[in-house]
Amino acid sequence: MHPQLVPSVTFHIRVRNDALPGPNPFEWKDVTTTDVFAGKRIVLFGVPGAFTPACSETHLPGFEEHYDEFKSLGIDQVICLSVNDAFVMFQWAKTLNVEKVFMLPDGNGDFTRLMGLLVQRTAQGMGLRSWRYSMYVEDGNIQKLFVEPGLRDHPTGVGVSVSDAKTMLTYLRTA
Repeated sequence: MHPQLVPSVTFHIRVRNDALPGPNPFEWKDVTTTDVFAGKRIVLFGVPGAFTPACSETHLPGFEEHYDEFKSLGIDQVICLSVNDAFVMFQWAKTLNVEKVFMLPDGNGDFTRLMGLLVQRTAQGMGLRSWRYSMYVEDGNIQKLFVEPGLRDHPTGVGVSVSDAKTMLTYLRTA
C-alpha cells in the first residue's frame, strides 16, 4: 500500500515582520501544503477548536511539552491545525504559552475537508470543525494517521485517546 499524499491547499497565515511600522508587526502570507510538507518530516495534529477543553488542557499542551523529544527523533516541525482563523490561533497559543508548536489555521476548513475529517458541530453552535487526529508525514506522504474513535456524523465532543503526543512518540520510536 502506498502512503496517501496530504491534500493540496493554501493556508492563509499571519507572520511576524519586524520591518513593518506601527504596533502590529504582522502580515498575511499564503502558505501551500508543499511549503509546509515538502522534504520534511512533520507531525501534525488536528483539533476541534482553539480554547476548547480537551484541546487546551491536554492535546496542544502535550505536544508542546514533548516537542524536544519529537525533534530528537528527527521531526522537523510539530504542527497544530484547527478550523479557526489566524487571529484565534495566535491568541490561543499566546494564552497557553505555546512557543514551539507551529499553529496552522485552516480557517476555511479546506485541508480538513479534503482529509475527510471535517465534521458538523452545529448542534453545539460551533459550525464545521476538525475531527481530532494526529499524523506523521514524510515529504507530503502520510505515513501514519491516528484518528480518534467515535461518531463523526454527530459528534458531541471527543477526548484524546489515540491522537496524543505520547502515542505518536511511541509510534515514531518503533517505526
